Amino acid sequence: MLPTIADVLALETVRRGNPRVVAGADRLDTKVRWVHVGEIADIAHLLRGGELVLTTGVALPDDPEKLADYVGELAQVGASGLVVELGRRFVRELPRAVIKSAEEHGLPVIVLTRETPFVQITESVHAWIIDNQLEELRASEQLHEVFTELSVEGASPADVLAQVARLSNRPVLLENLAHQVLACESAGRDIGALLAGWETRSRAVAPADRTAYDPASGWLVTTVGARGQDWGRLILLCDVPPGPRDMVLAERAATTLALGRLLERHQESLERQAHGTIITGILTHAYSDPDEAAARARAVGVPLTGRKLISVVIRPTEPVDQALDGQAQLGELAEATAAACRDARLPALVGALDQDRVGVLLPLPPRTHAEPALTTLADRLRMLWKPGSAFVLAAGSVVESIRDVRRSFLEAEQVADVAVRQPDGRAYYRLPDLRLRGLLHLLRDDARMQTFAERELGALLAHDAQRGGDLTRILRVYLDSGRNKAVAAQKAHLSRPAFYDRLRRLERILDTDLDDVESCLSLHVALLALESFRRENR
Repeated sequence: MLPTIADVLALETVRRGNPRVVAGADRLDTKVRWVHVGEIADIAHLLRGGELVLTTGVALPDDPEKLADYVGELAQVGASGLVVELGRRFVRELPRAVIKSAEEHGLPVIVLTRETPFVQITESVHAWIIDNQLEELRASEQLHEVFTELSVEGASPADVLAQVARLSNRPVLLENLAHQVLACESAGRDIGALLAGWETRSRAVAPADRTAYDPASGWLVTTVGARGQDWGRLILLCDVPPGPRDMVLAERAATTLALGRLLERHQESLERQAHGTIITGILTHAYSDPDEAAARARAVGVPLTGRKLISVVIRPTEPVDQALDGQAQLGELAEATAAACRDARLPALVGALDQDRVGVLLPLPPRTHAEPALTTLADRLRMLWKPGSAFVLAAGSVVESIRDVRRSFLEAEQVADVAVRQPDGRAYYRLPDLRLRGLLHLLRDDARMQTFAERELGALLAHDAQRGGDLTRILRVYLDSGRNKAVAAQKAHLSRPAFYDRLRRLERILDTDLDDVESCLSLHVALLALESFRRENR
């Protein structure tokens, strides 16, 4: 990191000259690439830009216009500033023409009121520059190894930010171009304070360079993107101005994030990952308190406080196509769901829960009813997702607090697990819609229900287990067919005599009459209960 003019003025060798800023006091943050001593008036054409020019002024002209031109030419070639030692050419102060021209061109001008060996100044500044360059090289080599390994491993944005926070011991955030936080590592700081009013604060920090430090906010900001397409910013929160290693760290992390984005194939967008991380954090109690979850959600544009919260689980009804990546298919469903929420003007957290389910946390205004919102979401999703692809949308109970979201999600997951087996075309499903299946799902942990199922089916399950038989499946086909033996035989792909023979074997094993309505009802309930137990243990 190059020193600024303010850094140069703070050096002991410069302070001995009793420096005084006479022009461009608002530009002391200008970077100094090099220091050049020049005692000729036409020096500008010898400069490359970024030089701090030192002179005693002995060769400068007397004509005020020519003095103004001298300053203007320095500014035009990009000189960082001008330092003039008083005493030889200018005794007590610089000519007014020099100061006026410097102010007009925005060139910082400093006078040294005491004699100072210029060689000491050049040595001090050049040592600063070279030492910092060496430090940057060492840091770059070390960080190159760290982030190369992350890239090879396909690390997620959260993993990259965790490494940055560990190496810097500073909070770090990744935001998109809409100034919504995609990932955050707090480094032990209060997450609510870090994210409070984030969008407003972030929009106020707009450095001109791709990597720059903003002293007013204390933010080190690095643009994230590749192939000419920027898509976010990495922000390191600094209590003190960052050093060269911090600059390299931020840039290497940004490069790793950009590379990860380019290499993504059949994966969720960063927005879906960010939303999914928040949902998972709520469900697993990963956050220290509900306020942290609310702060993270608010930072991605989804307010949760002061709202009614309803959890939604969406599952495709068709099995995952083995020819395609299941994660990719679910990612497409998640993106379609997010688009449906935007179309319906329903701010929501949307992310994949696992390989089978998409989760949605839907915050609704206090006086808004859940039913119309769920219907609208389902209708929009059917329009946006793949034509002909079906899904079930299951909703949990409406809750008032983030603390109760987990219970709502568990209910929605249970409803989805049941509804996906026999969907009937509803826009959405809730626990009361499942009737007997819903009741059995609620009672699945009850020991009395488990005892009942075991009493009804234990002999049959043991028979199939010992002989590798499929009589349990035959019983289910028979009961699902309404005890219509002809239809059941067709569904079981058996001839009628063969199917009738299996029914007789079932009656012997179960010691029951399969023509008796009450006996069949009892067996059917036991089979549905068994399915609930098995889904729970998967």
